[in-house]
Amino acid sequence: MKGNVPLLFLLIATSLGAQTQRPRARDIGIVVGSLPTGPLNAITDVAGVRIGHTTIARGDSINAGITAILPHGGNPFREKVPAAIVVGNGFGKLAGSTQVNELGELESPIVLTCTLCVPRAADAVLTWLLALPGNEDVRSANPVVGETNDGFLNNIRARPITEADVLSALRGAADGPVAEGAVGAGRGTVAFGWKGGIGTSSRKLPEKWGGWTVGVLVQTNFGGELRIVGVPIEIRVGAQHAAPLPTNGDGSIIMVVATDAPLDHLRLVRLANRALAGLARTGSSMSNGSGDYVIAFSTGRMGGSSDGRIAPSANPPIRLSDTVAVVRNDVMSGLFQATIDATEEAIYNSLLRAETVRGYRGTVRALPVDSTITILKRHGAIPR
Repeated sequence: MKGNVPLLFLLIATSLGAQTQRPRARDIGIVVGSLPTGPLNAITDVAGVRIGHTTIARGDSINAGITAILPHGGNPFREKVPAAIVVGNGFGKLAGSTQVNELGELESPIVLTCTLCVPRAADAVLTWLLALPGNEDVRSANPVVGETNDGFLNNIRARPITEADVLSALRGAADGPVAEGAVGAGRGTVAFGWKGGIGTSSRKLPEKWGGWTVGVLVQTNFGGELRIVGVPIEIRVGAQHAAPLPTNGDGSIIMVVATDAPLDHLRLVRLANRALAGLARTGSSMSNGSGDYVIAFSTGRMGGSSDGRIAPSANPPIRLSDTVAVVRNDVMSGLFQATIDATEEAIYNSLLRAETVRGYRGTVRALPVDSTITILKRHGAIPR
């Protein structure tokens, strides 16, 4: 699309009782960038990564949940992975972030939930970590818990999650296809006034660029002016646009970036910054009231482990992981492009897969697929 184009306003009606399986972006012809996806087009295309959800929906007042991201199937405290956290706008509560950036390592699962549920989620992650075999003498651990505020659809003051909910997501985490939309930590979220949620995507680099995989998972709960592959998407529901939420772009998003490229903390900071470029493409301005965070980690072989983890040290002053090779800076551009494209597409998937949800303060409708297709076709963004 070139130049300025008029916005297309469509009148639509959505029935809560008539929801069917909703598509992903590629199912309706939306292709972001030129790089191919991994087999599942999901963060789990990065070998070893596991995802677990617990979805909590009770009546019309409780819509919350847990999404757990495990970098591998071992003991994350004993087998740490290189990591970095980048802040676009810091209106949020990301527990554990300072230690990740100080040491450049992730020693726990990443758990996503609602704003007022962070302390309970962090305590439950500690329960899980301390109970792992080999951690009997652990006296300090750094749970990483991110959040977005689902207080429109969820009675957030009830802080509805329990330790059992978090443990269920952690113990049920698996590789393979990832559930998207109004599931897990995305159950009560809202994006661009439409129902947001969990979305994921991946990219596989050609061998000449390293052959590595980048996967992204997002929890979308932010605002702005929605654009899909550059096309403004403006749809009206009767006389009212989507949900009666602030139009100033406030809200939050957590973006989790995983890769099997061997990256250290510095390079992961550089990679995480590119996820913010993917976010911007969708129409976010990272407003004053938004918490926009990226958590990036590498499962690339950084130490004596055969599957990408940093092997525990026997207390030598220098360990193997401090000296092994990492991707050269002048080879990072392909990884940057993969991260930008996968983040953008993951956000679209979070919207397209989410269903209409009736909640605590009202109903948030799913982004109308047919109307979105009509707009995109009109502007030549997808095949007619």
